[in-house]
Amino acid sequence: MPASESTAESIAARLSALGLTTRVEEHTRYTSIEAEVPEALPASAWREVLEVVAEADRFGLLASSLTGRTLWAAVRKAVPATGDVRGPGRQR
Repeated sequence: MPASESTAESIAARLSALGLTTRVEEHTRYTSIEAEVPEALPASAWREVLEVVAEADRFGLLASSLTGRTLWAAVRKAVPATGDVRGPGRQR
């Protein structure tokens, strides 16, 4: 398992252990983890939540009076190594 996949799974599992329901989505260049944050989340739990998402390459919080609060994190996937990175039409 690539390190990026392991990191994303770890983040999702740890957020779930804190009582948050997570969604994991695979994208071409990154894996995203999202979790709805209930209004009733104790202030003491925020420190743990922030420690978890700090392992991601990027993270944030979307807050709206219509949709509530959604915590998100993104873990970049490793770029596959190639023999020739000059692109098409530039081969020897």
